[in-house]
Amino acid sequence: MTWLITGGAGYIGAHVARAMAAEGERVLVLDDLSAGVPGRLPESVPLVQGSARDGELLKRVFAEHAVTGVVHLAARKQVGESVAQPTRYYLDNVGGLATLLDAVAGAGIGRFVFSSSAAVYGNPDTDLITEGTPCAPMSPYGETKLAGEWLVRAAGRAHGIATVCLRYFNVAGAARPELADTGVFNVVPMVFDRLTRGEAPRIFGDDYPTPDGTCVRDYIHVADLADAHLAAARRLAGGARGDLTVNIGRGEGVSVRELVTIIGEVTGDRTPAVVEPRRPGDAPRAVASSALAERELGWHARHGVREMVESAWLGWRLHHPEADLG
Repeated sequence: MTWLITGGAGYIGAHVARAMAAEGERVLVLDDLSAGVPGRLPESVPLVQGSARDGELLKRVFAEHAVTGVVHLAARKQVGESVAQPTRYYLDNVGGLATLLDAVAGAGIGRFVFSSSAAVYGNPDTDLITEGTPCAPMSPYGETKLAGEWLVRAAGRAHGIATVCLRYFNVAGAARPELADTGVFNVVPMVFDRLTRGEAPRIFGDDYPTPDGTCVRDYIHVADLADAHLAAARRLAGGARGDLTVNIGRGEGVSVRELVTIIGEVTGDRTPAVVEPRRPGDAPRAVASSALAERELGWHARHGVREMVESAWLGWRLHHPEADLG
C-alpha cells in the first residue's frame, strides 16, 4: 500500500508520517506549507507541495504514486478564528474535503482515515464522552469537523470506501524536540509563551463545577495520536469495510490548574497563574472514553501528562532559545 498524508508536514501530520514510515508503511505527504515545515519529514518521505483543494493535482499525485489509501489531516483548526471567518473554514475544511473525496472516488482508492476532533461534541454534560454522546458543536470549526464526518461516511457508502474517523482530544507533547508545536494556540505552548515573556500564566475561570474550579480536559500525547492513525490505517489495509468512528484520548481528566502546576515544576518557573473571566463555550469537563478505540483498533495511550509537558518543553526551548527559566 501507499498512503497519502495531507497536511503531513504539520505538527500532528509529521508525527503521523514518521510513525507510519518507521513501521514500514509507504507514505508520501501533500502539504501547502501554510503551517507545515518540510524539515519535519525524514528524507525517505516524498513531499508534494500543494493543496488538497486542487483536484487536478490530486489526480496526478494519485496516479504517479499509485496511492491506495489517504490519511486526511489538512484543515484549519483555530476555534476563535473560525468564529471570525466561518466561510473560510467551511470552504477549506468541508469544500476541500469534498474535492479530495471526489478525487479519491475517481481514482478507485478504497481506504480513507479522517482526522476529526472532540470539538464535534460541544459542551456535553457527562463524566466520560463516548462515541454515542450527542454531537452539538459550539463553533464553526467543530461544525466543519462534524460535517466532514458526515461527508466521509456518505462518500464511503456511495463509492465503497472503507473509512475511519478519529475524534481526538487535547494534543500536546513531541516525539522529538524538532517536531514540537511551533504555534501558540494550545494551552501548553500558551503557558510556555507567557512564562518566556516573564508573564503569569492565565486561567480562564475558576468557578466551574469541578474539584478545583477550573476546566478539566483529556490530554493526549501527539506520539500516541500518531500511533492511533497508524492503527486505523492498518485496520483498513487489513480489509476492514464500512465506517468506524472512535475517540482518541487517555480517558483521564486533568484540570487546567493541575496542568499549570506541572508546567511550573517542569520549567522551574512557578509563577502563580492569574484568573481571568470564563471564555464563552468552554465546557467544565471534556474527557474521552477510549474503550472503543482499544477494542476496535487495539490502541491505547502510553504517555502521561508529565511526559507531554517535558517533551513539549524540550521542543519549546529548541525553537525559543531565549526561554531560560532556571
